Amino acid sequence: MDIKRGLKLLLAASLTMPFGLIVGVFVLASLSDEGSTPLDPGLTGGSLKVGPGGVPRQYEELILAAANDCKAGLTPTVLAAQLKQESGFNPNASSPAGAQGIAQFMPGTWKTWGKGGNVWDPDDAIPAQGRFMCSLLKRAKNPAKYNDCPTETVTEPSQYNGSPTELALAGYNAGWCAVERYAGVPPASFAKGQTYDYVKNIMAMSRQLTLSDDPGSSSGAWTRPTSGALGTVYHATGANWSSGYHTGIDFPVPTGTTVKAVGPGTVVTAGQGGAYGNQIVIRHGDGKYSHYAHLSSLSVSKGDTVKGGQKIGLSGATGNVTGPHLHFEIRTGPEYGSDINPIPYLRQHGVNI
Repeated sequence: MDIKRGLKLLLAASLTMPFGLIVGVFVLASLSDEGSTPLDPGLTGGSLKVGPGGVPRQYEELILAAANDCKAGLTPTVLAAQLKQESGFNPNASSPAGAQGIAQFMPGTWKTWGKGGNVWDPDDAIPAQGRFMCSLLKRAKNPAKYNDCPTETVTEPSQYNGSPTELALAGYNAGWCAVERYAGVPPASFAKGQTYDYVKNIMAMSRQLTLSDDPGSSSGAWTRPTSGALGTVYHATGANWSSGYHTGIDFPVPTGTTVKAVGPGTVVTAGQGGAYGNQIVIRHGDGKYSHYAHLSSLSVSKGDTVKGGQKIGLSGATGNVTGPHLHFEIRTGPEYGSDINPIPYLRQHGVNI
């Protein structure tokens, strides 16, 4: 069913939506998607499930990259759930309503988000899906910035009924003006419950596509990166840092102290990193990256899969340092400059720090 039928009076021309399929039910989550890191533990508490019953391996990197490119808190498992719901990960899927490709874009919406790419090519369609969802998350988090719907009801995020993730999903399915009209996820009485059910189903499916990272999981528990008390805090200012502020947190431990992966993931960098000395960067299933610097030795190599709590190296004083310590960051991308505060992130994963 194409939900665009019957909604033309509600939707601005620039806010057309892709096709959505509706199955299943779930209780709408109460989330807190603030800043660049989504806080709902059901969406960030594990790795993206890849393989049988999960995401086809050929689409894993595309989904993670699409989520990483969004600084509004887009979660890979939500993108994956949408793809599974919309097309069953079939890049050749089409609908009687005219929706096309793995993300089931309508032609009008593709013109806005496709950037001239091929809607039938997942290499183009999945990033476009991420851009569209990211734009909707930004609207949910800063509604006062936008004024392009026939009925504007919200000026503050707290006035919405639903989390930013849920609101973005509703906007993806029904167009943002439907969200604005109802000041939240449209009720079950709207469009025969299609949007309401779509949101519930995607939220449920995102959990099904998440591998648990709890202590009983084969992936290992989340943990502190090393022993010892905290030293220099995140965003401390001073002349010691080229950016003018500290991009991570420090653990002032002696050279040779064990350094552990804070959670399960894949090593994307392992080697010399200039001012960081010997460094390791690990990509986690939620699309974030952990960074470990100034190491005296490395125990892993690029491409290795690691468990939470696994030894990856020893602390040291390589690179630009004033003494031995572990410098630790959480990033939205693998490179310098994409840092976020590590403390809330680790606490979301149950780490006492």
